[in-house]
Amino acid sequence: MNEPNSNDFVVVANRLPVDMETPEDGGPPVWRRSPGGLVTAMETVLRSSEGAWVGWPGTPDVHLDPFEEDGLALYPVELSAREVEEYYEGFSNDTLWPLYHDALIPPTFDRRWWRTYREVNQRFAEAAAQAAAPGATVWVHDYQLQLVPRMLRELRPDVTIGFFLHIPFPPTELFLQLPWRKAIVDGLLGADLVGFHLPGGAQNFLYLANRLFGLPAPRGTSSGGAIDLGDRTVRVGAYPISIDSAQLHDRSQEKEIRERAAEIRHDLGDPEVMLLGVDRLDYTKGIDIRLEALHELFAEGTLDPEKVVMVQLATPSRERLTAYARLRDQVEREVGRINGEFARIGSPVVHYLHASVDRDELLAMYTGADVMLVTPLRDGMNLVAKEYVACHSDGSGALVLSEFAGAAAELRRAMLVNPHDLEGVKRAIVEAIGEDPAERKRRMETMHAHVMKYDVAHWSRSFLDDLRATSDAHAGT
Repeated sequence: MNEPNSNDFVVVANRLPVDMETPEDGGPPVWRRSPGGLVTAMETVLRSSEGAWVGWPGTPDVHLDPFEEDGLALYPVELSAREVEEYYEGFSNDTLWPLYHDALIPPTFDRRWWRTYREVNQRFAEAAAQAAAPGATVWVHDYQLQLVPRMLRELRPDVTIGFFLHIPFPPTELFLQLPWRKAIVDGLLGADLVGFHLPGGAQNFLYLANRLFGLPAPRGTSSGGAIDLGDRTVRVGAYPISIDSAQLHDRSQEKEIRERAAEIRHDLGDPEVMLLGVDRLDYTKGIDIRLEALHELFAEGTLDPEKVVMVQLATPSRERLTAYARLRDQVEREVGRINGEFARIGSPVVHYLHASVDRDELLAMYTGADVMLVTPLRDGMNLVAKEYVACHSDGSGALVLSEFAGAAAELRRAMLVNPHDLEGVKRAIVEAIGEDPAERKRRMETMHAHVMKYDVAHWSRSFLDDLRATSDAHAGT
């Protein structure tokens, strides 16, 4: 185990890269690798730098000393059940999440939640300060920890601090509704480099820093800029996150995945067309929209329910929050309505899975699907779209993609749709199904080449190279 203050590179995120599971027999806890893009993105960087990861182990009211698991140095941050409710479920996911996703549901502004968010961010900053060696690089991640950069700088002015936001940064008129708007922006200004998925987020942040603090007009370009704080400069830029595309591609080509994909299609009744949706069960993802579009296409006779089948995987998410429980009821009612009207005995039209599946099963679904439906109302990136493309190097498959997903800026050859335009979504599904095979192949091959080139290693490397350049510039002043 790395000693405190001995790590030259530290990742700080809400969760550790492993989840703690307590055996029913009362034995010692078992650690399992967490799913998710951030773990995949950062694991290689951490291993190559012998760094450390600071995060919550996922279980409340558990105190753990720093430990090593699978070669990674981990620094757990303890959270009480009350703090999980107020900092995570409350301020992070019932205030910031809806606000940053264009207020699709009204955000809740609760002063108690804010106080707890601030207290927990301070604890994360202290844990990062403990883990970091003199002059270390610390990379803080996501909306749950936006106060950490400033707090960490006050504790450890010697370290270089990066921050990356994994969700959209909202339009300024929405962000300005937040009662604690100055504190959030000031927290982020504690970093040396602040990264967003898209240039629009970077520009929104630059504008807010100028407006809220009266700073000099930022210097920059359409994709980012720099803020002069007097004693130092904060760089702001766009860094679209990606996936381990080579690993996904290679695995999707293996015989067992191909055989499982064929088996899935057989279990579905060997349809002419398999549509696929893969999402967390979240109101931002537009699951209800694609189901409504599908229902109308069947009802109008545009699609034949005996030839077209949809699989919708909806991973459970934040089910203690009212908005999520309401969404689940709505989605499951719509699935029942479609199957009630158009299914035959033993042959549902929509196969709905409210569960998590392992990675190989997901790859088989991607590989077997003819059309991938990705229709979020708002999404920072949406890696599902890129994962589907990575699995179709042969040019097969079609992607229907919301123009409000960050991925739309890169995957321009997808069937781009406005998810608020139901007729447009229906039209895109029909066009994707009936597209000329040669044109479909050209589209997918172009997107596949992009995803393979701009992978997660490129993302992390480009951010860290700019962060180190920022550090070098400060050292030279």
